Amino acid sequence: MAINVAVVGATGQVGREILRTLAERNFPAGDIAALVPGRGGGQEVSYGDERVLRVRGAESHDFGDTDLVFMAAGEAASAAETARIAATGAMVIDLSTRFRMEPDVPLVVPEVNAATLKRAVKRRIIACPGSVATAVAMALKPLHGIGKARRAVITGLQAVAGAGKEAMDELWGQTRGVYVNEAPPAEQFPKSIAFNLIPQVGDIAEDGTTREESGIAGELRKLIDPDLAAVASCVRVPVFIGDSATVVVEFERPVTEKAAWAALRDAPGVTLLDRREDAGYATPAEIAGEDVVYVGRLRRDPGVPNGLAFWCVTDTLRKGAALNAVQVAEELVRQKLLD
Repeated sequence: MAINVAVVGATGQVGREILRTLAERNFPAGDIAALVPGRGGGQEVSYGDERVLRVRGAESHDFGDTDLVFMAAGEAASAAETARIAATGAMVIDLSTRFRMEPDVPLVVPEVNAATLKRAVKRRIIACPGSVATAVAMALKPLHGIGKARRAVITGLQAVAGAGKEAMDELWGQTRGVYVNEAPPAEQFPKSIAFNLIPQVGDIAEDGTTREESGIAGELRKLIDPDLAAVASCVRVPVFIGDSATVVVEFERPVTEKAAWAALRDAPGVTLLDRREDAGYATPAEIAGEDVVYVGRLRRDPGVPNGLAFWCVTDTLRKGAALNAVQVAEELVRQKLLD
């Protein structure tokens, strides 16, 4: 069965990565439309090594002939267009924050909760979580299975790729500027990001949390367990690609380090790299371009009963965004939910 696919936001970083990933994984695509919101277009993007797609405006595209749509154009475009597209019968995989917490829209990481995809048949919208929530959920799910996580404290260390190409350019320009005494001003972030840490990702609400922090906590409850007490702190770090998190979890039942290692070694999409000598853990610089979530620094937390702490890291644009969306599409095909 050939599946007609459209990618809205095809000229952006995530949109291009979706096209690349579809080609790499030999997704059974028929017609492929590369789109941008509105009436724009005219550019060209690559699909695989040999095929070039002409970009068109989504406003003129007939979604009635499209089976599957990846919305990778940001929250405003998703709010304006996703419901309209889904009403044509196409299944929409949305990568923005717009639908993540809506109760009748499944929030999906296939290795964690693929069974919830069946709930998308009626409304025809599926949400993908953010990169940090995806990585933490991938690591936490197998541990939750053996101990039932009651509380999780997450510190997300987020690369500038999550804020777009302009943010990556700003990091590059400011880094270069330090050495030539011409550092450009901060425009994409509240403060200079080069050689710095910014303890703010998103606007700060009246209760002191940012939207990103409350989003991670809510997404983990939806992915893992609605009773999970989760709190997140998010820090923008001067890293181009690779989102990381330190996680401290309190379980309902005792979970030994040995049992945790065994659960993580068997977890799909997770690579356990946890040696206590010779820097036996993964870092963002080492995992760019890879498809898995790396977990390490696993250890007991003596401050709470049944507590463990660990570190995880994944590629912001791959498993943190494009790859997860493509895996959702593959699961839709496997479950025959696009028929």
